[in-house]
Amino acid sequence: MNVPRLRGIIAERGLTQAKVAKSIGISERSFYRKMKNGVFGTDEAQKMIALLNIQNPADIFLTKK
Repeated sequence: MNVPRLRGIIAERGLTQAKVAKSIGISERSFYRKMKNGVFGTDEAQKMIALLNIQNPADIFLTKK
């Protein structure tokens, strides 16, 4: 997963990681842990794709780094 790119998109959209966590239905702590590990569930990724209007999700969620 490309965590730096995801962080960039969150910032570009004027959101915080805490707001994204709440919007996708997980705790801030869980969100930060998942960002650190670079692993989100499919349902969480789909919610972020919709929320953040990500055009090329494979570039973020299907990369090694």
